[in-house]
Amino acid sequence: MTVLVTGADGFVGRWVLRALLAAGHEVVGAVRPGAPRDDGLMEAERHAVRWVPLELGDLASVRQAAGLACDAVIHLAAVASGGDALADPGVAWAVNAGGTARLLGELGRLRGLGEADPLVLVVSTAEVYGAGATRPIVETDAVAPRSPYAASKRGAELAALETRERTGLRVVVARAFPHTGPGQDERFVAPAFARRLRGARLARARVVKVGNLEPTRDFLDVRDVAAAYVAIIARGAAGEVYNVASGTGVTLRELFERLAAMVGVAAIPEPDPEFMRPADIPYLVGDAGKLRAATGWTPTYPLEQTLRDLVNAQAD
Repeated sequence: MTVLVTGADGFVGRWVLRALLAAGHEVVGAVRPGAPRDDGLMEAERHAVRWVPLELGDLASVRQAAGLACDAVIHLAAVASGGDALADPGVAWAVNAGGTARLLGELGRLRGLGEADPLVLVVSTAEVYGAGATRPIVETDAVAPRSPYAASKRGAELAALETRERTGLRVVVARAFPHTGPGQDERFVAPAFARRLRGARLARARVVKVGNLEPTRDFLDVRDVAAAYVAIIARGAAGEVYNVASGTGVTLRELFERLAAMVGVAAIPEPDPEFMRPADIPYLVGDAGKLRAATGWTPTYPLEQTLRDLVNAQAD
């Protein structure tokens, strides 16, 4: 199978490329032209990928990438940080919703001409469910996005499902719950905690600035998430929405304490308004039974290993 991966040089993209190559697929990696690249790949992995430019805001660029006649597309290109989306909601909507609509519209057009019929996996986020859950969330639960990031990702979902209805394009949506691992940057909570804790240890300080530590999150390893996406393009059903989740939640306080123990610092967390999110979701844990039944996927990395690998990667 030939698979086009958009956003291929991002944090999740590099792990998806590795998973696809390990599974024996031919891989086309689409990246923004001229953007600085730090894909984290080994040289042999980088040479095994066919790299192409893709600018989601440019219809000609989208047409060029969409016309590569791939068997499947994993659409990762996005404004992926909630903080970045909050800083400029218009850009988040333009990229996440508008860019997805443009890419799928072109793929649907090509399908109508008989020139392509790929399975397209649109990667969304569990944040579209919003607040209110007190048990693991299933796909039939109501969506109520409460941030620019989540709302723009819901827009991407609607674009995907509308394109399917209009053109017959084989679209699948994955709602990924929080994930982390080696290589994730410090806009995200686990690597941010690890970096601040390491700084506190080096400075012989005990106080570490944090945001709200009460929310509960379902943290997955990025390598398990990559494996889920590969499983979905192989065995997922068109028109379906799948949660990618572990089903187990930890509070951010517990996450902080586990990372502090790994870094080797007796840290005292101190709330700082700079790190508070105005629309924090108190409980975000998912039920991936539907995905497991369809594909056989299940997480394999325990959180302890994920956090250890993240901490070790920062030390390199």
